[in-house]
Amino acid sequence: MKYIIYARKSTEEDDRQVLSIEAQLVELKEFAAKEKLEIVASFQEAKTAKEPGRMKFAEMLSLIEEGKADGIVSWHPDRLARNSVDGGKIIHFVDRGLIRALKFPCFWFEPTPQGLFMLNIAFGQSKYFVDNLRENVKRGLRQKIRNGVWPSWAPVGYLNNAKTRGIDVDKEKAPKVRKIFEMYATGAYSLNILANWCEKKKLLTNADNKISLSNVQHILQNPFYIGLMRYKGEIFEGMHEPLISKKLFDKCQEVMTKRGKVRPDRKHSFAFLGLMKCASCGCSITAQYAKGNGGIYTYYRCTKKRGVCQEKYLGENQLVSQIKTFLQKVSLSSQDTEKVLVALDTEENQAKEQAQSEVVNLKEQLSQVETRIQKLLDVYLDDTLTQKEYAAKKDILIFQKVALSEKITDFETKGLSWLEPAREFVKSLNQAANLLQTDNLSELPTWNREFLFAPKNPYDLVAERSEATSESLTFPTWCLGPGSNRRPPPLQGDALPTELPKRFFIVYHYAAVT
Repeated sequence: MKYIIYARKSTEEDDRQVLSIEAQLVELKEFAAKEKLEIVASFQEAKTAKEPGRMKFAEMLSLIEEGKADGIVSWHPDRLARNSVDGGKIIHFVDRGLIRALKFPCFWFEPTPQGLFMLNIAFGQSKYFVDNLRENVKRGLRQKIRNGVWPSWAPVGYLNNAKTRGIDVDKEKAPKVRKIFEMYATGAYSLNILANWCEKKKLLTNADNKISLSNVQHILQNPFYIGLMRYKGEIFEGMHEPLISKKLFDKCQEVMTKRGKVRPDRKHSFAFLGLMKCASCGCSITAQYAKGNGGIYTYYRCTKKRGVCQEKYLGENQLVSQIKTFLQKVSLSSQDTEKVLVALDTEENQAKEQAQSEVVNLKEQLSQVETRIQKLLDVYLDDTLTQKEYAAKKDILIFQKVALSEKITDFETKGLSWLEPAREFVKSLNQAANLLQTDNLSELPTWNREFLFAPKNPYDLVAERSEATSESLTFPTWCLGPGSNRRPPPLQGDALPTELPKRFFIVYHYAAVT
């Protein structure tokens, strides 16, 4: 009889089960020599047998079907098959007489009804072992997820910790990943541009592959970066450190929903583009050159994106005059600047007390959300909700919990964060006086504050007061924008509402302070 040696290990990775194939071949050759078996071929394979489709296994059966061998030498039946398809092929070959002998150093077999029955049991046990192992692994992965531990490879910006089995922040890649979110949130960068940026900054995946456009999209949509884990369509809380805030993540999702695209490079540079809106329809203002009276002049006009607009062109000289008039109204002397800054300093203690009170309130809301999550789980376990309904409702509550946790952290760590923006705003009023003296138009748009105020533009309120009184300036009523930690109380003084009789009004682009 002629035999084929077949050795297999379950993984294709070179650094795992390194000695498995080698050990099997040595043992099988010694066994063949001891039993005086004629070996005509030898096959070795690094592939799992839990699914059919092994190439070397198929090649071996092909040789047997051609009559070039009629026996197999292997370590154990589970090396030949761990699935019903491949196991059935072996038994069918025995039934057809193509396989006359199966030799195993640690298993007995004869081509008899009893031998085939025992072989069937061996293949069945092998399949049962794989199936049971699969379920045990899945159970372990689900428990890791419930414990807040990511059970798979870490995404870009994180590293798998082999010692703790947890996820650590990649100190080198994390700042670059955070920058991707910050850039995309502006709406000025497309996915393709960000992919090119990653290549320029030499940011690679954890497998050292180039970050493609689809990789960038996956990063921007992955809640892992705000401390959550999406597993099997369900959101879980993670123990790993978030790289970005939920507010930044939500902004990126909003931009992606609107399919924000980068604006094309402007062919011309106009000083005031992006700073104005039409007073009549609210559309953006564009600019263009026009020839006349022997020269080239700059004009600003409404884009009319929302339909017909009655507003006409406005010359740049007239616009500059309006802006300087406005700056003159809101400019603040150094003496008055010092007075307002001192008044802000006195608010510090009161701000601390209010921040502590707000933290208590937020923690109560957080406790209520956690209670709702537990109640939702109880309802799901009672089979009142389907898994899909449970996951959808749970996702909403988990995101609410993360948002409240971030607010609590902000209050506890940045409870007085409103002071610096307020001081910067007051200093900008003092800076307005210096801008009045400049002849460089490009310097005027730089007076652009990074705050969001309500109910009115604070500079308009200051301007109204400057027109209403000639006495020393009293600070206007104002408050920080949505998401801020503190709402300073109004100081004394009443504003007399006035309207600026201008064709265009300046809209300064603010962002909420966090």
